[in-house]
Amino acid sequence: MAQGDYLIQNQSFPSFRSDLNDTLEAINTSNSGTSRPSSAVAGTVWLDTTNATNPTLKLYDGSDDISLATFDYSANTVNWLDSTVSADLVNDLSPQLGGMLDVNGNAIGNGTEELIKFSETASAVNEVTVTNSATGNAPEISATGSDTNIDFKLTPKGTGKLILDSLNFPTADGTNGQALITDGSGNLSFGNVAGGDMTPAFSAERSSTVTLNDNTFTDVIFDTEILDTDSAFDTSTGVFTVPTGKGGKYFIGINLMFGDNEGNASDWIGNLIINASSNYLIRYESTSDGNTFTQVTNSWSLILNLSAGDTLKVQGLCDTNDSSSGTLVGGNFKTSFMGYKIIE
Repeated sequence: MAQGDYLIQNQSFPSFRSDLNDTLEAINTSNSGTSRPSSAVAGTVWLDTTNATNPTLKLYDGSDDISLATFDYSANTVNWLDSTVSADLVNDLSPQLGGMLDVNGNAIGNGTEELIKFSETASAVNEVTVTNSATGNAPEISATGSDTNIDFKLTPKGTGKLILDSLNFPTADGTNGQALITDGSGNLSFGNVAGGDMTPAFSAERSSTVTLNDNTFTDVIFDTEILDTDSAFDTSTGVFTVPTGKGGKYFIGINLMFGDNEGNASDWIGNLIINASSNYLIRYESTSDGNTFTQVTNSWSLILNLSAGDTLKVQGLCDTNDSSSGTLVGGNFKTSFMGYKIIE
């Protein structure tokens, strides 16, 4: 390392050669030294070796030195100091890319922690576009690319959840017909909406006429099923059973057409039995003690609060004044039984 005066004097050849070698050595070592060369003029570049392992490259402007960069001999790196040098992004307040940025498999971060990591697909034709917005409008993250229709994936890691605006989404799909419901604390899950789609629902009728012995309750077997969404109605027994997990309020409707061709009936009674104990009766009574009506329809409806496993069945009774039998008329929904779970 050396500095010279850059002046070649008129002198003998040995002295000339020595003077020339000093000048060439100064050039070869970038005018290195612990102070500015005494021969420096405006535009002279020199290497300040005050710090031997981290020297500073300087430019003399005629009055002061401008520090351009420091060299780290240990790391073999250059740290540009002047704010006009765009290679130092810290000091470049408006950096621009002239082409695509190749991260070369690396993440973007602060040098220690990763902030964003990119994974490339060799045959990729679609990408993510981030668009800012003007006042009053929302920024946008969108799927773009060559394909006409593109899905957009957001995938948590492991058992982590997708969280959007403090709402925790479930990690697995629900079953058919379920909906997203909240617990009121920001946790979403798939579940059945209260009341659902008004199911379970059932509807059945008696297909043929049934004989009723005098003054005796007889189970009505509704043997023709019209609707049974949850397979909860038994056409062999005429019994509806509330399915598991389907308790709640139910609308129940019953229609019984009684017949007495001889006109001797004095009372027609319909009975809805819950769990073989509770009775809900409807009665049609002849004030003339028979000999008046040959056919009467008893229809009634009610709302019941039922639990899973509860059973419902219907009975009919015909009381005659001569101990003869009556009938329940079947076919064409003359005698029918229906119900459905209502939305609460």
